[in-house]
Amino acid sequence: MKMNYFVFGTNNKEKAVAFYDVLFDGCGLKKLHGEGRMTLWGNEDFMFAIAEPFDESPASNGNGTMLGFHVDSIEEVNRLHQKALDLGGVSEGEPRIRSNMHSAYVRDLDKNKICFYTRNA
Repeated sequence: MKMNYFVFGTNNKEKAVAFYDVLFDGCGLKKLHGEGRMTLWGNEDFMFAIAEPFDESPASNGNGTMLGFHVDSIEEVNRLHQKALDLGGVSEGEPRIRSNMHSAYVRDLDKNKICFYTRNA
């Protein structure tokens, strides 16, 4: 078994799509679907989406919920962390070595937590 996709809820789809369009530019994830309540990016191994909740209740971020993106280098971890901050995200942990991996943490515009990491540390 392997993970196929991951979805974050959003309360402002337009702003969330703009955030992730820019964040994912040059990362190998392409927009696959962008209609209705969901926008989906992906590649041959993985899909990521943001969606307005189906039950029409406000989206909320989970306490302890986090999505990790494995990238190819320390430079890419640092670049994506800074890029997310430039797009209005909030740092949850500056880039550094943790558990033998170089990692950095941010919250997106809906306060969903993201980790960028590489084992190439």
